[in-house]
Amino acid sequence: MKKKLLCFPLLLILALLSACGDEPERVQIIAMDTVMTFQTYGKAAEDALVDASAEVRRLDALLSRTDPESAVSRVNSAGGAPVEAGAELSELLETAAEYSRMSGGAFDITLAPVSSAWGFTTDSYRVPSQAELDALLAHVGMEHVHVSGDTVTLDGGTQIDLGAIAKGYAADRVLDLYREAGLERGWAALGGNVAALGCRPDGEPWEIGIQDPNRPDDGNAYAGLLYLEDACAVTSGSYQRYFEQDGRRYHHILDPATGAPADSGLLSVTVVADAEAGSGAMCDALSTALFVMGEEKALDFRRESGLDFELVLVTEDGRVVATAGLEGRFAPAEGSGYAYETVS
Repeated sequence: MKKKLLCFPLLLILALLSACGDEPERVQIIAMDTVMTFQTYGKAAEDALVDASAEVRRLDALLSRTDPESAVSRVNSAGGAPVEAGAELSELLETAAEYSRMSGGAFDITLAPVSSAWGFTTDSYRVPSQAELDALLAHVGMEHVHVSGDTVTLDGGTQIDLGAIAKGYAADRVLDLYREAGLERGWAALGGNVAALGCRPDGEPWEIGIQDPNRPDDGNAYAGLLYLEDACAVTSGSYQRYFEQDGRRYHHILDPATGAPADSGLLSVTVVADAEAGSGAMCDALSTALFVMGEEKALDFRRESGLDFELVLVTEDGRVVATAGLEGRFAPAEGSGYAYETVS
């Protein structure tokens, strides 16, 4: 059995240093099971980075499914009893429930036991039987999560995992801290999540490379380039984490309808939105949901949802599809071999 974990970020910030003499402050930490890098500029930059690192570690301790002391673990281990989870977790669960509702269940934080059955939580990979998946799916769905004020109750057999929204939420908090410190530019890279404040010191937008899903081990291979200013971008891809068994590949993005890896015809989904309140969490949740939906339904959702975001889809048949709202903010990667399309 072969297994594959993420070796490179899904979104890579290029041209990190400008030629303008405005030297950055930067810090790198490991949290939420990924490498995170924060960079910003200005007199308050150093203190802001200390605060950002501390905030992300706090959120990791609050939201981690694997930390037995976290609020999420206390909820999961309560055996159906109500838990005083606190306002922050309760509000994030309500946000997750709303994205689940809007996506018709394509985004679902209650897939935790199903993911564990595949071994994606423990890296002990296996292919569960359909009977096992069916038994677990009986407890999947946001209708099994009950939030009343700061109290959270899960139906018996249901567990939650906020991995598909927590890093986006953390990115929102980092930008909040930058702004509260009076900073005007900087960025945060949290795995496949990038949040950009302002522009580079030379006045140009931040240049972000979207990893080529067909060359995941090559940190210089891109499916396209994004140019961001006051914006968030999140990529979800089937190449992030997977294993192979009997000549077949199984990736970690599960379809809540089947309990199996989503077979949607997509290799990656990148969601881009202006850096406003909650946009990092939105991009994070939607990148997973739209991957599950597939190209046609994802584009229909963007047109009909009433949410303000743009998309870059990399398909299994060798296309990169970008929405028209990214005009001037997205460019093909030279020599990538993909066919590029723009859609409304």
